[in-house]
Amino acid sequence: MGKKLANLGFLVVVSLIFSHCANKGTASGGPKDELPPVIIKSIPENFSLNFDSKEIIIYFDEYIKMKDLQKQLLISPLMDPEPEITPVGSASKYIKIKILDTLQANTTYAFNFGESIADNNEGNIFPYYKYVFSTGDYIDSLSVSGIVTDALNKDVDDRIAVLLFEVDSAFTDSILYKQKPKYIANTDSVSGFNLENIKEGTYLLAALNEENPNYTFQPKTDKIGYRRQFITVPSDTAYVLKMFKETIDFKFKRAKQVSSSKLAFGYEGDGESLDIKLLSDVPEWFASIVTKEADKDTLNYWFRPKLEVDSLVFELTNNKTIDTTVVKIKDFKSDSLIFKSLNSTLKLKETYKLSATVPLDSIDATKVRIKDKDSLFQNPTMVLDAFANTVDFDFEKTEKNNYTIEMLPGAFTDFYGAQNDTLNFKVTTKLRSSYGDVRIEIRNGVYPLIVELTDDKGIAVESSLSLEASPVDFNEVTPGIYYLRVVFDSNQNGVYDSGDYLNKVQPERVSYAQEPVEVRAGWDTIEEFILED
Repeated sequence: MGKKLANLGFLVVVSLIFSHCANKGTASGGPKDELPPVIIKSIPENFSLNFDSKEIIIYFDEYIKMKDLQKQLLISPLMDPEPEITPVGSASKYIKIKILDTLQANTTYAFNFGESIADNNEGNIFPYYKYVFSTGDYIDSLSVSGIVTDALNKDVDDRIAVLLFEVDSAFTDSILYKQKPKYIANTDSVSGFNLENIKEGTYLLAALNEENPNYTFQPKTDKIGYRRQFITVPSDTAYVLKMFKETIDFKFKRAKQVSSSKLAFGYEGDGESLDIKLLSDVPEWFASIVTKEADKDTLNYWFRPKLEVDSLVFELTNNKTIDTTVVKIKDFKSDSLIFKSLNSTLKLKETYKLSATVPLDSIDATKVRIKDKDSLFQNPTMVLDAFANTVDFDFEKTEKNNYTIEMLPGAFTDFYGAQNDTLNFKVTTKLRSSYGDVRIEIRNGVYPLIVELTDDKGIAVESSLSLEASPVDFNEVTPGIYYLRVVFDSNQNGVYDSGDYLNKVQPERVSYAQEPVEVRAGWDTIEEFILED
């Protein structure tokens, strides 16, 4: 009996031990699958020669799914119509490619899937799989590589398409606008490119960043980079393409009436010098004025008196371009004279700006006075910019002060004779120590140079035209991180000039300093920028 009890006790202890061990954790399904899918076979086989099939099937060892296929898949040369690829949106153990295009003879084709293939369960990506075949008896194995930069900006856009156009008897410079390239590749994460499986020949090398991707150049919306000279393949050269946005040619768009005596003339390109001439018969006392609409490609044509006509005929001249247009005239409301302050906090070096909704005909500075927080009065110097329809007020300012700008009735008279009521605007200044000063010392400069501090989007915050080797000072700079940029003003017009593909003009050279410029409040910063020869 004692022996049985002893055996029973032993079994209980063993049972408790196993029970305790079993409760330490929950059962798992094994280690997480971190392996990408594996291709079992392809029909026809990858890298097939004398290819004449209309269908390709690629089999995997597990269920896969395809994502962002339209964005990721790149077929080079392009096919038209594009092949039909299934299944899309559901899991499968195969990818089927149905070729709808008539394939070119003795040509190597490549399907670059990018990162579109992943296993169905864990999403493990099969990266950069490429299926290649040739309709001839060999695979083209030549390549062209290089890097894409931005002509003006520090950063380069993602996924830029790099293109090769074959230079043959049918080639013209305008091919980039009308036809798709022979070969195509996308830039990688470091803006490099590598066009592979290319046959020997002469090519135009270009790059496009397209708003609506179709691999043809649309100057209004796309950025372009190109190699001015044709390239010859094979080549050991690593090419550099600078992306830029062309300044598009002037084009008149449309004219319409927007108020009782105001017509809007819309355009593309540089239209600020557009001459608007009325051809219709008008009274002797007829008068007109043209202003630029802020932040729009529009010129406003204001006229007086109000005309009782059905339409007006205009001739528009811009350089060598002449257009004629008819504007229908209807019964519209008149514009009211309203003023808007354009800056409420002033640096000591800045002028105060005021805009008006109706063109100003005259200003009377004697009816404008400015008082500060200590009630000291001063009369400003006022300058009217008739084209922009803005007024600049220049007056003596001190640090950390509050100013009230009072404009009595009659200070402004608009184009139609209306005058302002009493207006009061408030502006302030900060302590001088709230800003920082920056001195830029250029080394190896070839003048003239445009020296700029830009924000992280490439927009110039401070700019100065430098004509000789002397320090460039930027005073009262708002604290922050900036980027130092120098434009080589080769045509000496004081502005950055972009390129022109058809005229084979590359954009003006731009250099960025390697390190950003940190501007601190109350600090003087000196930056040396050594330009490369």
